[in-house]
Amino acid sequence: MSKIKLSCDEANHVCDKNQYKEAGLWEMIKLNVHLLYCRACRKYTSRNMKLTKLVKSNKVKALDKATKKQLQTAFDKELAKYQ
Repeated sequence: MSKIKLSCDEANHVCDKNQYKEAGLWEMIKLNVHLLYCRACRKYTSRNMKLTKLVKSNKVKALDKATKKQLQTAFDKELAKYQ
């Protein structure tokens, strides 16, 4: 029975692997058994699935490289004021 038990850290790792289709069948079986009794990991898995769905949707827009560079420069200037 101990071979089927996962800690919460291991369960979260398997959940993350599953997000990228890297989790194996045995890992998924152990994760599902863990999720039967662990509310915190069920919540983590649920949020992870929602995040994956959101990122895959067309509603997510990325900044272009010039805008990213401009933001980074402004951030670095402000950070330098406090160091």
